[in-house]
Amino acid sequence: MIRVENLIYRYDVGAPDCLRGVSLEIPEGVHTALIGPNGSGKTTLIKHLNALLFPAAGTVCVDGMMTTDASSVREIRRRVGMVFQNPESQIVGMTVEEDVAFGPENLALPSAEIRRRVDACLAMVGMKGLEKRAPHTLSGGEKRLLSIAGVVAMNPSYIAFDEPTAYLDPAGKQRVLSIIRRLNREGMAIIHIAHEMRDVAEADRVVVMDRGQVLRIGTPAEVFGQVERLTAIGLDALPEGGGR
Repeated sequence: MIRVENLIYRYDVGAPDCLRGVSLEIPEGVHTALIGPNGSGKTTLIKHLNALLFPAAGTVCVDGMMTTDASSVREIRRRVGMVFQNPESQIVGMTVEEDVAFGPENLALPSAEIRRRVDACLAMVGMKGLEKRAPHTLSGGEKRLLSIAGVVAMNPSYIAFDEPTAYLDPAGKQRVLSIIRRLNREGMAIIHIAHEMRDVAEADRVVVMDRGQVLRIGTPAEVFGQVERLTAIGLDALPEGGGR
């Protein structure tokens, strides 16, 4: 479980708090959606989950390890994978297969295991046969899939997705959402920041954020049924028939 307690964070000394007393639990295997208007603190929150950012006050604990414990940071970052909104920000290899292998290599895994993970992860995202391609020659959708494959190759327990369907065409969106559903079915916990409510209609629970605070936690039916509360903070209601 990831446990966030009274988390406070600000980007600059003297600046207003970006996160204001956020408390949240993310159990293993659960698909948790994060929604809220721009500037509500969603991305800042998930960057705390794998120790990219550290609290000004409060705590973030991943499977019993505190993110402020320097000796635990490496393992926390392995357990909590991050798929950023801009895939180019996390692509580092000269070829597709080199990029997927980068994480496992840093774990000092045997060559045979690295090869197995590369092959399995590329097959999972539908990129088998593109192993030798240079990442800069890929389409935007393919770069998104590559970034997901690279994170999954680390065998994390949790993956945080920051608007993973942004800028994709309808077919690309459905492909990414299908991969997220598959990973969750296989037991991986998903933390999913979404701009479009329909993208997280099948989540186990939805966390609504605004102005650095958690406003509401509930099932999609419970949260999306409160149309007036969503529209009051600038969110669109889920189309009729959505949710579960």
